[in-house]
Amino acid sequence: MEKRYLVETILNDLSEKMVFVGGPRQVGKTTMAEYISENYFSNPQYLNWDDRQDRKDIMECRFKADADLLVFDEIHKYKNWKNHIKGIYDKNKHRLKIIVTGSARLDIYRKGGDSLMGRYHYYRLHPFSAAEYTGRENAIEPLKELKFPQTTGKEKDAHELLKIFGGFPEPFLNRKQKTLRRWHNQRAERLVKEDIRDIQNIREISSFQLMVDILPERAGSLLSVNSLSEDLQVSHKTASHWLETLERFYYSFRIYPFHHSKIRSLRKEPKLYLWDWSEVKNPAAASENIAASHLLKLCHFLKDSQGRKTELNYIRDLEGRETDFIVSENGKPWFAVEVKTSPGKPPKHLLYFSGKMKIPFSFQVVEEKGIDIFDSRVRTISMDKFLSGLI
Repeated sequence: MEKRYLVETILNDLSEKMVFVGGPRQVGKTTMAEYISENYFSNPQYLNWDDRQDRKDIMECRFKADADLLVFDEIHKYKNWKNHIKGIYDKNKHRLKIIVTGSARLDIYRKGGDSLMGRYHYYRLHPFSAAEYTGRENAIEPLKELKFPQTTGKEKDAHELLKIFGGFPEPFLNRKQKTLRRWHNQRAERLVKEDIRDIQNIREISSFQLMVDILPERAGSLLSVNSLSEDLQVSHKTASHWLETLERFYYSFRIYPFHHSKIRSLRKEPKLYLWDWSEVKNPAAASENIAASHLLKLCHFLKDSQGRKTELNYIRDLEGRETDFIVSENGKPWFAVEVKTSPGKPPKHLLYFSGKMKIPFSFQVVEEKGIDIFDSRVRTISMDKFLSGLI
C-alpha cells in the first residue's frame, strides 16, 4: 500500500481536530485512511455507511471501547451526518481521533451553515504526481525559488507513465491500456449515474452525459459557456450549472485570469482542465493539463496544510497577450509558466508579463528531455524535471 503525500500532515492535524478528506472518486481516499489506520494506530475502527451493520453501529454510536481512531467513510450520505459527527467528536475527542472520508459530495455538504466549524481540517486528495511517485518531498516556500532535482531515469519514467495513464491509482499502477479504457468508461458512468444523479436534479441526463464526453476536447482552451450551451442545445443557466456540478464532483476545474494593476486583464472567460488528464487526446493540450493539475495540487496543498492563500490563474490582457499559468501568494505573483512542446527562445508574452508585473520567477516548460537553461530571465526546463520539483 502506497504512502500518500498527505499522511504526515494529516497525522499532525489529528492531534488537534478531526480530519476530513475529500477529492475525486477513486483517487485513493479510503486506501490512505486504511494506511494511516494500519501503520500509526494500535486499535482503529473503520465504519462504512454503505455497510448495513456499520450503518447501524454509527446510528447507535456503538464503537470499540478501546478504539484510538475512528474512520467514517461515506457518512455524508446520512442527512443529519454533521450533527451526528459533532456529537461523537465532542463526547470522545480526548480519547480518540476521527477521520471522515467520502466521495466528492463531502465537499458539497461541508459548505453553508457548518455546525462542525472549528472542529476539523479539510484536505483535498489529488492523483499521483511526478514528485509523489518518485518519493520526493520538496520543501516549498511561497514566493521563494523552486528547487529542482537532477533528473534520473525514475523522473523520466514517471512523466511518461503519467502522460499515458494519468495519476489515478488504479490505471496508473496497473499500466495497461485495457485497464485504462475500462476505468474511463466506468468512472464516467458512475460519476453521472450514481454520484451526481443521486445529489443533483439533472433532468436532461443524456445532454449532461454529452457534456462530459465533449469537455476533454476543450481542455486547455478558453471556455465559452455560450458556445457550450449552443452545442448542447440547453440554456446558458443550465450549462453553467452543469459545469459547476462537474467541478464540485472533481471531474473538471477552471482557472481564471489574474488581475494586476499593471495590465488590462481579461476579466471573464476561464480555461478548463480535467482532473484526469489521460482523457485529453490532443498532445499539446494534455501537456498543459498535466502542468495545470500539478500546479493546482501545489496550491491546494499549501492552502490545506498551511493556510496559505496560494492561487493558480492564467494571464491574458485585452491586447490578446497570454501566458498559460501564474501562481500567486496572497495576490502577489510568485512564478509564471508557459508550456511548450519543444524548446525555443523565451516566449515574448512571458517576457512581457514577467517584466511588467515584476514576476520573480518565469519558466518555459518543454516536453524535450535534458533541457535546463536560463535566457533573458526565463528558465527553460524539461517537463519531467519541473514537475518533480513540485508536490
